[in-house]
Amino acid sequence: MADSRRVDPLRTPLAPWLRLLDRRRRRLVAGAALMALTLLSAVGLLALSGWFITASALTGIALAAGLAASLDVYVPGGGIRFFAVTRTVSRYLERLYNHDTVLRLLADLRGRLFGVLAGLDERTLSRRRASDWLHRLTADIDTLDGLYLRLLAPPAVAALAVLGLGGFLALWSPAAGGAVVGLLGLALAWIILGQARLGMATSHRQVADLERLRGRLIEQWQGLAELEAYGSLAEHRRRLDAIEARIEADQRRLGQWTALGNALVGVAVGATLVAVLWLAALAHADGGLAGPLVVMMALAVLAMNEALAGLPMAFTRLGATRAAAERLNALEAARPTDVEAGEGLPPGPPAVTLAGVTLRYPGALVPALDDVTFSLVPGERLAVCGASGAGKSSVATLLAGRLGATEGRVRLGGIEVGRLSASRLAERVAMLTQRVDLFDASLAANLRVADAAASEARLWRALAAVELADWAEALPAGLATRVGEGGRRLSGGQARRLALARLVLREPDLVILDEPFAGLDAGTASRIARWLDGWLDGRTVVYLVHHLDGGAVDPPGVQHTLQLVDGRLNGYT
Repeated sequence: MADSRRVDPLRTPLAPWLRLLDRRRRRLVAGAALMALTLLSAVGLLALSGWFITASALTGIALAAGLAASLDVYVPGGGIRFFAVTRTVSRYLERLYNHDTVLRLLADLRGRLFGVLAGLDERTLSRRRASDWLHRLTADIDTLDGLYLRLLAPPAVAALAVLGLGGFLALWSPAAGGAVVGLLGLALAWIILGQARLGMATSHRQVADLERLRGRLIEQWQGLAELEAYGSLAEHRRRLDAIEARIEADQRRLGQWTALGNALVGVAVGATLVAVLWLAALAHADGGLAGPLVVMMALAVLAMNEALAGLPMAFTRLGATRAAAERLNALEAARPTDVEAGEGLPPGPPAVTLAGVTLRYPGALVPALDDVTFSLVPGERLAVCGASGAGKSSVATLLAGRLGATEGRVRLGGIEVGRLSASRLAERVAMLTQRVDLFDASLAANLRVADAAASEARLWRALAAVELADWAEALPAGLATRVGEGGRRLSGGQARRLALARLVLREPDLVILDEPFAGLDAGTASRIARWLDGWLDGRTVVYLVHHLDGGAVDPPGVQHTLQLVDGRLNGYT
């Protein structure tokens, strides 16, 4: 059991991400090969340059002394130019290729985790602030980009380089080759194990502290007026200062340990250089090794600085990678295990039944819904009325399967929502909420979120239904017009109608509309309501509204009205 605990902190959290990397094994192997070629070129350039300079100097001395001597300058000169060009080109290609690979991995990962977040229910999402989820989607994933570029490929290449250089030097001096493998091997082992152990707890803690800092900063910016009004701003700043001080202290500590690792690398390479130079000099004194080869062996060892220099920082901060992996693993574990598992709704518009439903959110003092009961037959339309906070949105999230009831039963088509397949339920139920989520993409791309295979003709029909077609046609780029981040290039009414058009493309059987005409002028709302009345024919519909006043912009075709007050049923007709 104790051994398992020692292994789990490193192996288990990173295992899913290692499997993810394995999907691009060929690209990763090619990237590591480019790293190895760059390092080989660096070692070859320094070693051959040292040999050539020494050989040239000795030849010149011999000629000056009147001795017969010759040196072929063309082959080593060509070799030096070859290594110099190869090092430059391979380094450029390695950076370009490996960063492209990592960016592809991060894009895949962000898409996958965004899908996980989209699949979490409201109860899970409500346990954390939006900034916390954003931190996982951005900062935690960014932290994992070093898994291949800093923690896997470089030490593997360095280990191969140590073995390769040791074998190469052993051709002339087995003792020198053994010294390289022994001394640099020990240094590499310390970097991988010792530096990681030194910085594990501190770098692990820093990830959580950075999340706290981001969350509190966002809270302060968003609630600055309230904090100032209630005299809490100074206390809030004090807590921020405490977090910043802790992060600064950890950063200084990690910097010191990284400096220690860098110093040990320098000492290890220097000690290896001295050992190899001494052993090579002994061999030279015995007549078994030429002078230029002595210099070549020493400089080849010196070039190993390039293989080891970047490793101390990477492994000192291994705890941050581990922490990011743990947090993302927890996020993955929170999603439904199998969105395909479960039953499907019967064909056609479903019946809706809530029987004695009570819903409590985590940490809430009072239930959001308390013993609510009502039913709809297939194809009927219900208006759920109530003030803000009365529980209307809670009814919607229960019907959409985004939440499970604390007590009571919620049925669609006679089947409990909890038994339905999440993916098939999403195909049959569509909801327009007060919050409109639009991506920084084109009009067409935002519409095709509902149906990726929708033709342009269908897109134009959906826009025409919500009276946006003429506006879109007048745009220079038409459907290719980008809406901006969060739809900021659109007015509030345009954004809401675009979201309604997206819902129309879904062709759902149960439609939930939360204040469908909010932000629209009376004329536009009236015209869209008339079209919507026909489109909703044959579908089960639930409207969420504050009240019905009998005006032209009331939701069309309402057959039943349910009044909620503080989560309790106050009337159903």
